Amino acid sequence: MTFRLDRRQLISGVAALGVLAGSRSALAQKKVVVQEGDFAPVPIAIPNFAAGTPGDTEVGVGVAQVITNNLKRSGLFAPIDQAAYLEKQVNIDAAPNLNNWKSISAQAVVMGRMTRQANGRVKAEFRLYDVNTGQQLAGNAYDTSADYWRRIAHIISDQIYERMTGEKGYFDTRVVFVDESGAAERRVKRLALMDQDGANVRYLTRGAELVLTPRFSPSTQEITYMEFGQGDPRVYLLNIETGQREVVGNFPGMSFSPRFSPDGQRVIMSLQQGGNSNLFVMDLRSKSLTRLTDTPAIDTSPSYAPDGSRLCFESDRGGKPQIYVMAATGGAAQRISFGDGTYSTPVWSPRGDYIAFTKQGGGQFAIGIMKPDGSGERILTSGFHNEGPTFAPNGRVVMFFRDPGGSGGPSLFTVDVSGRNELKVPTPGFASDPAWSPLLS
Repeated sequence: MTFRLDRRQLISGVAALGVLAGSRSALAQKKVVVQEGDFAPVPIAIPNFAAGTPGDTEVGVGVAQVITNNLKRSGLFAPIDQAAYLEKQVNIDAAPNLNNWKSISAQAVVMGRMTRQANGRVKAEFRLYDVNTGQQLAGNAYDTSADYWRRIAHIISDQIYERMTGEKGYFDTRVVFVDESGAAERRVKRLALMDQDGANVRYLTRGAELVLTPRFSPSTQEITYMEFGQGDPRVYLLNIETGQREVVGNFPGMSFSPRFSPDGQRVIMSLQQGGNSNLFVMDLRSKSLTRLTDTPAIDTSPSYAPDGSRLCFESDRGGKPQIYVMAATGGAAQRISFGDGTYSTPVWSPRGDYIAFTKQGGGQFAIGIMKPDGSGERILTSGFHNEGPTFAPNGRVVMFFRDPGGSGGPSLFTVDVSGRNELKVPTPGFASDPAWSPLLS
């Protein structure tokens, strides 16, 4: 399935379903707050969405299942098994029977309906209730093509997540990654795109050339990546909707680690010159190239702060790879990593509070985070060859890849920034180099 509609076209006429004025106080009671130490996910009931018309039962079950899976994988919610429900059928037009949901320890309940329209489109409705107070916390109706029911489920999941946690959700997003297949010594690598839950996989390249480090533009419509073809590697821009691609520029030497600026108007990258490499930024309109670093070291893996004012990058200018921060226009750089081992692949959180990194030492590859001033370093997961962190658009979850070596291949994983809830991400085969999109527009 392709995604040629934006959210405005997808949901023609979003209508609020009477959120009660008093629900703000209920939300304050229900807000999920995650802190260090023990944490208990919030029990939530998500019955199958009712079929508004005959034949919509299957899609109603599917929507409820996608919402259930999203919220469960977040680690912040504990969806209750439907086998425990006292009510098997729910009526979205009536208030819930609170005693039935309290008796199974639900703190919130989601009620919904899917109705096929005369024109073939589907009307999706949902309401979120606080079981303790009976107040409605959220409710919306959507009119969409029947093919887009999974996106509707992701959008509803985001609304539930935001209403219950106070943070933006991250379910209506996609991930671009490198799909790997074949024997280790003859691995075929293709660019692939999928929903954040592993559904709707689509291949963007054919595997004739080696591809690395794909990254989304802020618009979610373009990807920049590096390709090893005939001769030196090249940096490409690829429109994922039209398939059109173009070379960012022809550079002397090898180019690595391209990444968009937050405004999408520039691409920053590392260009090799002799035995060292430096950071350069290209304006995509004028094609003008500006040099940002000039050292006899290897400077690579640049990543912008979300406001575009600063960069973090990897450099061995101090003797071994460490993380540095400098102004986006270049100039003096400040080292921020000082732990044992080496640090690489830094990436700035979309909310600006952390920089994620790969840390190597003692035969282990760890994925960690630290504040932009280098304080508060926290290892999220450690093992053999973890690499390539990328943040969810709300900055709450980090995705990375792990390669066990040998005859196996890499897989994608997610972990919360608290270090909890490490999960494997389903992919068709081996997968590496993930990049998480912003929320779809």
